[in-house]
Amino acid sequence: MGLEMESLAASIGVSVPVLRFLLCFVATIPVSFLWRLLPGPSTKHLYSALSGVLLSYLSFGFSSNLHFLVPMFLGYASMLLFRRHCGLITFLLGFGYLIGCHVYYMSGDAWKEGGIDATGALMVLTLKVISCSINYNDGLLKEGLSEAQKKNRLIKLPSLIEYVGYCLCCGSHFAGPVFEMKDYLEWTDGNGIWKHDEQNPSPSPYCATIRALFQAAFCMGLYLYLVPQFPLSRFIDPVYHDWPFWKRLGYQYMAGFTARWKYYFIWSISEASIIISGLGFSGWTKSSPPKPRWDRAKNVDVLGLEFVKSAVEIPLKWNIQVSTWLRHYVYERLIQKGRKPGFFQLLATQTVSAVWHGLYPGYIIFFVQSALMIAGSRVIYRWQQAIPPSMAFLKSILRFLNFAYTVLVLNYSCVGFMVLSLHETLASYGSVYYIGSVIPITLIVLGSVIKPAPARSNARKDQ
Repeated sequence: MGLEMESLAASIGVSVPVLRFLLCFVATIPVSFLWRLLPGPSTKHLYSALSGVLLSYLSFGFSSNLHFLVPMFLGYASMLLFRRHCGLITFLLGFGYLIGCHVYYMSGDAWKEGGIDATGALMVLTLKVISCSINYNDGLLKEGLSEAQKKNRLIKLPSLIEYVGYCLCCGSHFAGPVFEMKDYLEWTDGNGIWKHDEQNPSPSPYCATIRALFQAAFCMGLYLYLVPQFPLSRFIDPVYHDWPFWKRLGYQYMAGFTARWKYYFIWSISEASIIISGLGFSGWTKSSPPKPRWDRAKNVDVLGLEFVKSAVEIPLKWNIQVSTWLRHYVYERLIQKGRKPGFFQLLATQTVSAVWHGLYPGYIIFFVQSALMIAGSRVIYRWQQAIPPSMAFLKSILRFLNFAYTVLVLNYSCVGFMVLSLHETLASYGSVYYIGSVIPITLIVLGSVIKPAPARSNARKDQ
């Protein structure tokens, strides 16, 4: 069996640990399908928990479940003993333990070299544990709640089996998507939008699942074709630095473009798993006849990201559920009552995202860059909105410039996310004269000086 695994891993160009993870990851699809056939909520909670434990063991070994147990225990204990402050306690302890694992395992180096460990799954699990505690904390509040708080807050403490089932549900902690405890409970109990009868039949998940699997196959095929042509090692190759400026900039674009298809593949598989379980269902379209929507399972909009019109829209297209988590549990909770959010809330949110990914300089720099990129895109958008309808051509030019700006700065910035080390990040940025840092900063400075009033007939809420 070991020799077969080695030969199969070698044939597709991955290590044995990565192959083992991929097999277990794909297995989440049939595991999630079997969940649909089980009777009663208690059986489903138990199955969710045990299947998650087994898949974790087969993927990462016995120690992975011990690591997962720590934030799960801390989160549940804080809800049980310190409800009034359980959200903050779990946030600090959960992130503290995750940071400790990041430092100890330095997983980014292993990922670059073709290895894998349980840290990626621990990242997803940490967000689920924190959101559960914060929502239980919100259950005490009577007023001043946002729409998201009203929807997700928990009045009653989940039972232990409900909690473990939620955390490890059918291996959904491997790569997400992150979902809420309240949605998990309603799904398992057959309540809310999952309450079906003759007038409200259960939607069929099979067409959407097949679509996600075809998308996964295409993404992996394209990634395997492109990755040998645009290796990350080229950034420290003297040949790269001898290239003219435009060729270096083009290589950065293609390196970022190539790397994204790996994530598209992973998230397409997880989307298929969540859809076929039924948890991904998020309601019906308003078309005639109505069609089921599966937004809860969606973690990436491939075409939407590759042709994104503005950097502001990137969190709505990439790692969608984590972006939603950051918005609900970091960004919105830092806004002072009666005041508008500003660059501080954006930078703090991006910093939390950077720490969640790991403490590599490349991550930190990338997410600081992301904050600058979004702030610069907002400036272009405000200028665009200030142009009257009679100057539609100029408005179209600014719209295109926002798209071009986003593509340029995104692919420049994401090199840091890929190479991770400070030396390689600064070397790659410096090779194109820090163009992706200079342009956003210049726009932010200009935006603070040039503040045009929106055109009256076209004014709307700022992004």
